[in-house]
Amino acid sequence: MESRPLVGILVTKRNRRKKTLELYQKYHDLNLRLFTFSPADIQWKEQRIIGLTRMKGRWMERTFPFPHAVYNRSFNKKKITIRRLEQSIGRNKCFNTINYFNKWELHSLLKQSALHSLVPDTFLLNQENILELINKYRLVYVKPLYGSKGTSVHRVELKENGDIHISLHSLAPKYICRKEENIQKRIDDLFEREKYVVQQGIRMKPLNKHVFDIRVLVQKGRIGEWTVSAVTCRVAYEHYFNTSMCNAVRDFEKVAPQFLSPEETNKILHFLHEVSITAAQAAENRLGSLGEISVDFAIDEQSKLWIIELNGKPQKNIYNAPSCVKYKKLIHKKPLEYAYYLSQQENEKSADR
Repeated sequence: MESRPLVGILVTKRNRRKKTLELYQKYHDLNLRLFTFSPADIQWKEQRIIGLTRMKGRWMERTFPFPHAVYNRSFNKKKITIRRLEQSIGRNKCFNTINYFNKWELHSLLKQSALHSLVPDTFLLNQENILELINKYRLVYVKPLYGSKGTSVHRVELKENGDIHISLHSLAPKYICRKEENIQKRIDDLFEREKYVVQQGIRMKPLNKHVFDIRVLVQKGRIGEWTVSAVTCRVAYEHYFNTSMCNAVRDFEKVAPQFLSPEETNKILHFLHEVSITAAQAAENRLGSLGEISVDFAIDEQSKLWIIELNGKPQKNIYNAPSCVKYKKLIHKKPLEYAYYLSQQENEKSADR
């Protein structure tokens, strides 16, 4: 009988299996059997999965028993597939249960935690008078409840002359509402109100005239504990506010000396580590088993750090940047280490494997 644990990586569609497997196979040296599969590959009645694996240098599609642990890389809002898998392989054997985060739910969670002072004020669009919020904060962001890569995030700013500028991706306005115009109608035309939040705008400290944020990747590994794997800066294009469409990704420690002293850098790094792990723990307590998240921070003009949002399926391709390639092995190896750790925990359903 095969003694190595069987680990499955769940992807959204079958055409993602090979690319995902190739990536994670490349960066690990663990004693486990690895395969990728999609929800459509699961044969529930037979308790088998048609998956893709690599054996003796060849790609092979095979039928596998249910694995000992599952790493969820399928972008999902609901737990249906994961719950059904756990009924067969055991509780908490699948991680990243939910990885498509609801921004309002995560904001509410953080506002009730010890991190509340680091979270910008945020409101459901359909419950607020947008003009009141614009007058109060002068700068707000309207974001989809479910969104990634900065898609459909709008910047709304009240200018000194009373005009309201609405921007998408770039700082240049896409729409200008003159002070006598009805901003509420413009917002209603742009957004389905029940699907967006309004977030207090943070006036961010620039890096060589570019907007930037700090992304902290937090992962679990071989001992099942949260640790920080990477701290990077995503630098937006000039005259853009959307850091997801970034001009560059830089290692934070290399960038920090441009605007911080060595003592401040060490202090902020320690703070980022501590806060990000606390945020990951809070998210996991609310959402279910997680193995990795990223926490996005902004530094305002007064050098205060703010948590902008949490991401449940962090982009790994940002670590292709030259200054960040040193993280690539670690960030791809960690989830498999955690899967291996889960596979070794007591599991009543492992006898037939």
